[in-house]
Order: sequence, then structure tokens, then C-alpha cells
Amino acid sequence: MSRLGEWRRSHYTNNVNENSVGKDITIMGWVHEIRDLGGIIFVIIRDREGKIQVTVPTKHVDPQVLEDIKKLRKESVVAIKGNVQEAGKAINGVEIIPNVVKVFNPASQPLPMDPTDKVKAEIDTRLDSRFIDLRRENITSIFKIKSQLLHSTRVFFEENGFLEINTPKLVASATEGGTELFPITYFEREAFLGQSPQLYKQMMMSAGFDKVYEIAQIFRAEEHDTLRHLNEAISIDMEASFLSDTDVMDILEKLINKVIYDIVDKQQNSLEILDSNLELCGCPFPVVTYDEAVDIINSKGVEMEWGEDLSRAAEKALGEVYDGFYFLTNWPSEIKPFYVMANEKDPTIAHAFDLMYKDLEISSGAMRIHQHDLLKEKIAEKGLNPDSFGGYLKAFDYGMPPHSGWGVGADRLTMVLTGVNNIREAVLFPRDRRRLTP
Repeated sequence: MSRLGEWRRSHYTNNVNENSVGKDITIMGWVHEIRDLGGIIFVIIRDREGKIQVTVPTKHVDPQVLEDIKKLRKESVVAIKGNVQEAGKAINGVEIIPNVVKVFNPASQPLPMDPTDKVKAEIDTRLDSRFIDLRRENITSIFKIKSQLLHSTRVFFEENGFLEINTPKLVASATEGGTELFPITYFEREAFLGQSPQLYKQMMMSAGFDKVYEIAQIFRAEEHDTLRHLNEAISIDMEASFLSDTDVMDILEKLINKVIYDIVDKQQNSLEILDSNLELCGCPFPVVTYDEAVDIINSKGVEMEWGEDLSRAAEKALGEVYDGFYFLTNWPSEIKPFYVMANEKDPTIAHAFDLMYKDLEISSGAMRIHQHDLLKEKIAEKGLNPDSFGGYLKAFDYGMPPHSGWGVGADRLTMVLTGVNNIREAVLFPRDRRRLTP
């Protein structure tokens, strides 16, 4: 039977230490390794927080315990009741001498991959058996850090007066254009998976919510097959009334610093497992104008005309100069979405910015157009039909305050915080051009 019955876990493995010596405890987890040396058997039990050694002196334990131990298979789910004793060479300096063994679920053999990481597997093999891949402590560490990132982000926003919102992911029209949309059948008509909560965030400004944030999925039908693109991603979005682009840049910088501080403070063990050298930022992020960036890129031997978006080669050229976070500002209006406010003195330049980390774009933001007629005009200029944005435009006709905002790619930021170089490592079940399962 697999029912818990009287079984209750008393400790996670990382809480079993020298202070536990002499105590009877119960741990629950997976059989990580088994070493049978004849007169003694060592079993390593793994749970979410770490590992612990169970030591079985074959001549000095209950015969039923010995029989149960000998039946164990790697990755089976078990509970062990036993007494903690000192063991200098063991994990945490202690071991458990078992008096009762319970197998909740035996694992089939052979395993589709090796969770001890002694036998390396390619990422496609790992993703095919992601549930086992995620058992590895280095992979678990990535998602502990990502969890901290999302928690710290929510705390930051709540402490700074933001309201959390939840916007639709089934939408009737494009946010930024029609080339990156996933169409779906919505009863008798066509709809799309949302590219961004952008239009809804702005409508919340008209509603008087003043400062809002959302952490949710976005969908992009991009055909990229790179280490930094996915078709489903987590976006951290904010929007605030009566703030300029420079104001929300300051908010973004403070958020990034808080997230890093919290991770260094609370996830040090995960960082050590990942061999990450994540450090506090502290000082203001450098600000680089688009004009300056073009000059730097060309000086590195990468050809770039003014008015072009950054190519991959251009991003790498900038990453050679800036070894950390930096803002890229004063973008050409022509290459920004219809809702981005142009500079009053020079309309060819937008009140828009990106946050970069070396050669990786982490965030895009801007001050938004808040005038109905100008916004409608810009929609048409981008080759879109203003009639498709009727509900959105209506919000601008009845009192829309000036406002600004940004969106952060949570998965890309996780790459930076953990040091992984493939965005699929930072997502539990990634979705790209070739992968729709598991």
C-alpha cells in the first residue's frame, strides 16, 4: 500500500545535523545511491533540500530492516525511521541507523537517465524525461533561485504600492503586430494567444489603478531556434501613471538589485551548487544611448546603420564592452511599437529603453502615448487596423493619464542569475518550435 497512514516526515535532510544526534527521526525521499559492501550497506536518500546517509550494519539491524533495504532500487520513493548518529565522513557529519523502512513506490528499471549525473545526457534526452532531470540538485537549484526571483519581485511591487493584476491570454488582436501571433479557434471566430499584457496594462491606467504589475505567460510565434528564445515565456510586467521612462528605469534598477540581494542572502547554497559568482550590483547601471551603441558596434567591426534594430552580432559587440547590466536608451521611433511616445523635440527618437546584461536583452520599456488621436494615427502608420483596437482605444477617450512601463523576461533573468547559457534550462517544461511535450 502507498497510503501514508501513520507516516509523517519529521525532517528534511538539510535539517539533520550534529544537533540531531541521538534523536529518532523520519525522512522521506528518493533512493539516490546504494552501496553494498557486504558487512555494511550505505543508502543515500535525497529530498528537495539535499541528501542524507542511511547506514545499515548488516549484523546489527533488525532482519526485516535488512531485508527491506536489500530490496531497494534507485529512485524508489521511501520513508526511513531511524536514529541519528555521528559520522564524520558522512553528509552533514551524521548518519541514520534505520529501524523501519517503508517503500511508497518502487521505481522501474532501467532509468531513462541518470539523476546522479555520473552519466551525462544531452538536453533533449533530459527534457524528454524532465521529471527525473529536475531531481538533480543543480537543476533543482535553478528553480529555487527562480522561485526566489518571483517571490522577491512580488514583495518589491507590493511594498512600493503596486496592485497585482491578471489579464487575458486569449485576445482578439495583436499587441505589437501580426507576425508573431499564435492563432486559435475561439468558437466561431479567430483569436490569438497574447504576446504581451501591454494593452490591458494601459487600460488599467485609464481605470485609475495608478501602478500595476503582472507575472504571467506570454506567447510569441517566433521561428527562432536559439539559446535565448522560447515560444512561451514568463514576463514580469509593470505600468505606472504620471511617471516618465526614466522614472520606471529607476524602478527596474531597484527591483533587479533587490532580487540579487535576496538571492545572495537566501539562496547561497543554490548558488554554490551552480558554481555561480552572482554578486550585488549596488551602483547605478550605466546608461548608453542608441547613438553611442551604434558607434561602439561599428568600432568593433560589426556594420550597423542608424535606425536598425540590434543584430546578434551587434549585441555581442556591446557585450564585449559592458560586463553587466546597462540601459540602452533613445531608440529610433521607427522600430518601436505604436504605443511608444516619441521625443517632443526630436520625434525620430523615442522615450524607450532596453535593459541589457552583457549581450542579452532582459527588458524593454517606454513612456506610452496617452492621447487617443495620436495613438490611432500611430496604429495606422504601423500597418495595423485601428478598428481592431476599438476596446483599447476607447480607454484613451475618457481620461488617460501619462504613463510608462516595462516588461522583464523572467526566464532570461533567471539565466543571468544562475549562469546557465540555455534558456531551456531556466524553464520547467520549455516550449520551442520542436517541443510541445512533456
